[in-house]
Amino acid sequence: MNSSPTSFPREKVSILLLEGIHQSAIENFDRAGYSVINRSGALSEEDLLELIPNVHILGIRSKTQITPRVVEASQHLLAIGCFCIGTNQVALEAAARNGTPVFNAPFSNTRSVAELTIAEVVMLSRRAAHKSQLMHQGIWDKSATGSYEVRGKTIGIVGYGNIGPQVGILAEALGMHVLYFDIKKVLPLGNAQPVSSLEELLKRSDFVTLHVPETPQTKSMIGAAEIGKMKKGSILLNLSRGTVVDLSALQHALSNEHLAGAAIDVFPEEPMTNAEEFVSELRGIPNVILTPHVGGSTLEAQRSIGVEVSDSLIGFLETGASVGAVNFPVVELPVLEDSHRVLNIHRNIPGALSEINRVIAETGANISAQYLSTHSEIGYLIMDVGPKLSREVKQHLDKLPANIRTRLLF
Repeated sequence: MNSSPTSFPREKVSILLLEGIHQSAIENFDRAGYSVINRSGALSEEDLLELIPNVHILGIRSKTQITPRVVEASQHLLAIGCFCIGTNQVALEAAARNGTPVFNAPFSNTRSVAELTIAEVVMLSRRAAHKSQLMHQGIWDKSATGSYEVRGKTIGIVGYGNIGPQVGILAEALGMHVLYFDIKKVLPLGNAQPVSSLEELLKRSDFVTLHVPETPQTKSMIGAAEIGKMKKGSILLNLSRGTVVDLSALQHALSNEHLAGAAIDVFPEEPMTNAEEFVSELRGIPNVILTPHVGGSTLEAQRSIGVEVSDSLIGFLETGASVGAVNFPVVELPVLEDSHRVLNIHRNIPGALSEINRVIAETGANISAQYLSTHSEIGYLIMDVGPKLSREVKQHLDKLPANIRTRLLF
């Protein structure tokens, strides 16, 4: 346990983790000298409004919604950790204006998602999931009708970021041809070939798999028109975000057999707990694999996510490092001996830096190192100063009109 003295005692830091975050995160915090409250379920907005005023670090997964109301009610919230890939469950702009960086784990569960994607491609191509359902009903349907090898088929990957390339490499190992489309120019891995448009990918692919973030551009990006451009008898997979596919259009395409199957792991509306009923127009359709948002839910992935996000949160607590924050200026400085660290978060408005420099000059503080970065409306300054005047510097910065939050570390 790290027991060195700090400007704010570790035992007073309130860390609340929700939704059954992996034990690796709790162990990481414990080794650093922090205690954690770990709860298994998500919290509603009203429950969060009661708890958040006393929380310094909040850890969530995908169910808990951090709304602007929750952010505004937080009085001491230093950072939010999303122990998952996505951050769309957090009001990112409101958090930034509050001086609260949001960290996530964009890489830790990519392999898990890629493996499930390929497994579902094979299962759907062989109609194995549907035949398994029939077997559970006592029906013996031994037939090769509608079953195919994936070797030689074409898989089209929409979104070639962190997961897409891994899907492509695994697909190539099975002998598949790989196409991909991304709004950014991305170099391919292996023999994957980029295409110039989504339409071209849809027309050429036997399997279309989606790996895109949730943005205004991706909302309902696969609707009736797009599905209509897919090959007859092709298969659609969505392990990205629930808002990307129009499920009514997908249901229609499956019912009239334009598509031969689908695998859907994410939905526009998902149950908040395992006790709630899952409702969807896709239930009961043959050769459709429905999974409860488990693309990244493997023990290996959850362990890695727990370590990655807790590392980021501890780093921000103890050194002010904001590397990996999705809504915040990225700043990191090596820790210097015989100095105190001033962390100043301020509104990025004209004259803010001049006022900060004026304060430093007036106090006569000796600056050992400093780094400033801005992100949209926020400026973030890390500054190492002599111990004798550090508290005075903080007091003056706290009074500046543009100041959002100033923290002192030693």
